[in-house]
Amino acid sequence: MSGRAAPGHEFLPSPSGVEDLSRTAVRVLAAAVLMLGLGATAACTGGSAAPVAPSPGVDSGSVSPTPEESVPVTPGPGVTKPGIRLIAVPRKDGSFDMTEDVMLPQAMNILQLQLPDSGEHLAGMMAKTTPQVTNLKVLADNQVVPLEETTLNRTADLPLTTAATRIHLTYRLSGSVIRSTVSKPERAGAAIRPLTSSTEGALPTSLSVTSGLLNAVCPLLTDTRCAVGDPPKLGIQPDIPASKALVVLQLDLPR
Repeated sequence: MSGRAAPGHEFLPSPSGVEDLSRTAVRVLAAAVLMLGLGATAACTGGSAAPVAPSPGVDSGSVSPTPEESVPVTPGPGVTKPGIRLIAVPRKDGSFDMTEDVMLPQAMNILQLQLPDSGEHLAGMMAKTTPQVTNLKVLADNQVVPLEETTLNRTADLPLTTAATRIHLTYRLSGSVIRSTVSKPERAGAAIRPLTSSTEGALPTSLSVTSGLLNAVCPLLTDTRCAVGDPPKLGIQPDIPASKALVVLQLDLPR
């Protein structure tokens, strides 16, 4: 029998040949896909193979600074040396938002808190007032001091959890304002004093009012006029001894 293939079958590959052709086609296709992928990657990265840092997100672990960390520290009594710094922010209802920073020369475990005097005997007011503190919060050496009462309407002793040299107080002072005239309802007289003024009477004290200040009188000083500068940048004499840091303000309250 002849070894020639039957007519019509000369060009049909053997089964093994079909398998070889299939494997070759797959290899060629895979190589083409790989080359296309590499080209796309090079185009997207501009030819650089360096890794790209991920964008920051919710879980990136970044922490924004607190307001206290964002505000620069102003040197002075109560902040960078022993003393008291009181900042009064007037409100249109006649109350004040107060921030009080105290640095003591030695650690203490009890503070005496004292409200401003009634205005009935104070020049520039001459009418009875009933000062009151509300929403009192206290930190001692950056530790929260637990308070049984956050409202204060009389002299009181404040025990600290442990002896401390740095005290930070925030509170609302109300009932210490007298409106001057009906025609100018924003014009007022007010008495302010650091709550901690009787804790250490010799501490130098700085007091500031953030807006509207027209005049300042310190009735416990020999020279009672303690305003410095000129409106609208009028200030209060610095380094007043704490025991004498009672100030009567003339100011325009916010409208």
